[in-house]
Amino acid sequence: MAVQPVRLFGDPVLRRRADEVVDFDRELAQLVTDLEHTMLEQRGAGLAAPQIGVSLRVFTYHVDGVLGHLVNPRLQLSEECQDGDEGCLSFPGVFASTRRSLHVVAHGQDLHGEDVVLQGSELLARAIQHETDHLDGVLFIDRMEREERKLAMKAIREAAWAAGEPAPVVRTSPHATFGRAT
Repeated sequence: MAVQPVRLFGDPVLRRRADEVVDFDRELAQLVTDLEHTMLEQRGAGLAAPQIGVSLRVFTYHVDGVLGHLVNPRLQLSEECQDGDEGCLSFPGVFASTRRSLHVVAHGQDLHGEDVVLQGSELLARAIQHETDHLDGVLFIDRMEREERKLAMKAIREAAWAAGEPAPVVRTSPHATFGRAT
């Protein structure tokens, strides 16, 4: 198991578009394993390679008990949208309402280079869009409405981890609603 440190908001790697994966080799398999172990240790719904400092187009997800990954994703988004609280392991303790498409079809590859189609709705659709944004250098605060972004930035400025202190351990509810009423 290789749990990696998660890069926090302000790290330049989070703002760069990640490179396409061209080598489906042992190093890619290790990267996927590292992403999975780190995401599960931090109890996240997803984790993109740039969040552990690797600028490649790979992410993992863990939603509704399903663990998976996608390499070189390309998304088809529904016009129907959903609003809901969203968080990010690169922003410990910060949650804010974020608008996303309700449904997504993601085309990409697995760690062996085989073509994969991943379809998701609601939380899985949100996770796929959030992690693909990371691969494009887009952060969830970029998707927020102006007032919501102002509140999120205030929370970031007040966070100990943003002032150079160690990031707090992210704790979430083990229940499907993540401790929030549905």
